[in-house]
Amino acid sequence: MPSPHHSLTPMPMRKLFAITSILLLCQTTDAQVARPVKEKDEYYKAFEEQLTGRIYLAKKYTSLYLGGPDGIQDLRYKPNTLTTLGVNASYKALSLTLGYGFAFLNPHKEARGKTRSFDFQTHIYPRDWVTDIYAQFYRGYYLNVGAPPGTTDKTFETRPDIRTRLVGLSVYRLFNGQNFSYRAGFLQTEWQKKSAGSLLVGAEIYYGSVKGDSALVPTRAISFYPQQGVKRFRLLELGPGVGYAYTFVYKEHLFATGSLTVNTGLSFVKEEGAGGSANRTNLSPNATFRAVGGYNSESWAFTIAWLHNTTNAKGRSSDELYSLRTGDFRITLARRFTPGGKLKKNLDSVIEKIPY
Repeated sequence: MPSPHHSLTPMPMRKLFAITSILLLCQTTDAQVARPVKEKDEYYKAFEEQLTGRIYLAKKYTSLYLGGPDGIQDLRYKPNTLTTLGVNASYKALSLTLGYGFAFLNPHKEARGKTRSFDFQTHIYPRDWVTDIYAQFYRGYYLNVGAPPGTTDKTFETRPDIRTRLVGLSVYRLFNGQNFSYRAGFLQTEWQKKSAGSLLVGAEIYYGSVKGDSALVPTRAISFYPQQGVKRFRLLELGPGVGYAYTFVYKEHLFATGSLTVNTGLSFVKEEGAGGSANRTNLSPNATFRAVGGYNSESWAFTIAWLHNTTNAKGRSSDELYSLRTGDFRITLARRFTPGGKLKKNLDSVIEKIPY
């Protein structure tokens, strides 16, 4: 079934009430009715007919890193995104999320400037596949320039002009889906009862761009970074990838899951600046890391999860990397319920109308 972690962050990004509408993803048909497998009940238990309710705390991001030469720290542009508290309910292919960026979760936001964003990430886990879809558009970043001498207060350099875009798709085949479950940790709709792992093989494609009204490297730092003068770069990357995922289970209830996929593909990069434009084509390594741990049982689940994707690129100006780093950190408390006859009938009626 689709991840309950879909998010549409409004633009402009303020403390607005965000509602992710009912998400009806057609490609998850096989995720709802798992094929019978002899070993299934030994390794995990699925709750296809139950309604899962969640309370969550989440923070998403798309950061920009400009690599520095040896001995020089990378320039790390970060968005001023909200930490949100919300609730979610899902049943088979239906998911409804309500979230809000409360002030007590986001203190001292003003010093980091404003970020406007539209951030859509969805992570889909059918039985034998893993699919990630990204559509992320951010404007407004800041640099942490540290604390002035004699103080402990951090200071920030804001760049409201910097805009990033990243659109991507990754699809991986999960070779041991009969024993290994991503959904147990990341969706809380299954319960992994025994340790298991799986090889992953697939492919990824990304298009991204970064643009500033002035050079991406601040004037005070141009003597240290070879990307000086670059105001904009664009990238297109595609290629195969491979990875591995494993869940360690202790006494059926405590678990830790780690997953890493590495993709090396063709990278087409165009840099633009005051001196004109320059293109470069090479091979670029990228990676997606997933980690989740916590407690799972027949009715309750508690998880702490982190998903992180790094898309790297090299321009003609130097061999130092540009990196777009996106992710989602989430703490979830979930409870599973068996819906009553009338509610189940109404939910199933809605699902039957989904145009598969």
